[in-house]
Amino acid sequence: MIFGKICGEKFMPMNVVVIQFSGSTCDRDLVNAMRNVMEWDVDFLWHEKAMKNLEKYDAIFLPGGFTYGDHLRAGIIAAFTPVMSKVKERAKEGVPVLGICNGFQILVESELLPGALIGNETLRFSCKWTNLRVETERSAATNIAKKGDVWKIPIAHGEGRYYLDTKGLKELNDNDQIVWRYTTESGEVTKEANPNGSIENIAGISNLEGNVVGLMPHPERAAESTLSPWETEDGKFYFQSIEKFLRRS
Repeated sequence: MIFGKICGEKFMPMNVVVIQFSGSTCDRDLVNAMRNVMEWDVDFLWHEKAMKNLEKYDAIFLPGGFTYGDHLRAGIIAAFTPVMSKVKERAKEGVPVLGICNGFQILVESELLPGALIGNETLRFSCKWTNLRVETERSAATNIAKKGDVWKIPIAHGEGRYYLDTKGLKELNDNDQIVWRYTTESGEVTKEANPNGSIENIAGISNLEGNVVGLMPHPERAAESTLSPWETEDGKFYFQSIEKFLRRS
């Protein structure tokens, strides 16, 4: 068993699973970041196989891609696969459930997170680096950060525009469930910094408990300095936060 590391300390074994669906395309990127950068034990499982042993994992990840070709709408078909019933059970038990890009769309469509992810305001696929401002320290994916920190993380999506009605949006803000916003490099919320037209520049949210987190940008593609034009590793903060969250559990 490989042990996760944080601040040079060894603590508890990290045993996580990345669930693969038909049309998942960013799954191997995620596995690489966990296995080769973070040195976690990772099982990479087809969704039908994953549901048989889901109870043994410390954290569950839903990767990016275009599950089932994004037919009907992004994430909706994967949301109705049997494994998601098991994922919901584990989420209720407090296990971290993390969805990235299409994984975020699946979490929303399965009603583990509120709102909807619709077509980009430009009606075009967008693939570029963005700046994300950390809005809360209480989520499983940001508890190592400080509120106001700005991470450089890339996006790659065509349906990443987050939407929620006025009542729901007020609840998200009141309950500290907005995890990241798209901003300028200096942390300003502007229309120009918003790559898809998301309401209030929202890039990622959590459930009320903070253990279910959805994010449109791809931290796994920013976890190694060789992948970044700025030679940064901001994506590692995402994974290190999950380690810290589990250590406190």
